[in-house]
Amino acid sequence: MAEPVSKTRAESARIDAVAQIDAAAARVSALFGDLQERLTGWRDAVLADQGADGIPAAALDELIERLVVPALREDDPVLVGAGFVAAPEFTGGDDLHFAWWLGPLDDNPLTGATTEPSRLDLASRSYSDYLRDFRSLEWYSIPRSTHRTHITGPYVDHLCACDYIVTITSPVEHGGRMLGVVGVDVYVRRLERELLPALLGVGCPTMLVNEWGRVMVSTDPTVLVGAVAQVGDDAIRCPGTPFRLVASAQPT
Repeated sequence: MAEPVSKTRAESARIDAVAQIDAAAARVSALFGDLQERLTGWRDAVLADQGADGIPAAALDELIERLVVPALREDDPVLVGAGFVAAPEFTGGDDLHFAWWLGPLDDNPLTGATTEPSRLDLASRSYSDYLRDFRSLEWYSIPRSTHRTHITGPYVDHLCACDYIVTITSPVEHGGRMLGVVGVDVYVRRLERELLPALLGVGCPTMLVNEWGRVMVSTDPTVLVGAVAQVGDDAIRCPGTPFRLVASAQPT
């Protein structure tokens, strides 16, 4: 006996829904995989320049500038910031050493609008004293303790972008010694541009959440970035990342 048409259509719709959410998860994985691959290349370049006595600060800064500025100058760059933050053990003291560059920025209270990459000037940030204890901040402390790349955010960056960003940092280690972290910043609104088409293809309200359930991107305009969502066991993992997709009507 032929299968009822309505049941066939329902099964076809379920298979299509599964395919769409799997495709969305794959898009998330591909985007963050590309960013992590870029960090790996920068980390390896820093390690390759290490001599027996390390690398002088000036030479390190020149190297980091050569590595990251081209990425910030790309047409419609994905990154809003990138660079290297040196470990106190590497600098030999408690002085902050941020070899960090900012891409072209929209008008904001700190920088105004900029059209070219510029180096972060901590001396001009009167409220940057909290960075004196940057070793306790998530984007540094977790890569240091796990020896693995870590994704921090979404959070509001009050130091540079004055907007929601995600920061990805990777530890740079040599001979069991922590040299620092290489990292990138990405606007959440840029992540939306990159990921919303795939999420909209799921066909029902869908959220991308971090490992703590904090919303990064949502197709539901009533769900704000940074909100905490309830994440069930049926959430779809994005391979290679700590993220999951939560759909309001998960295919079963």
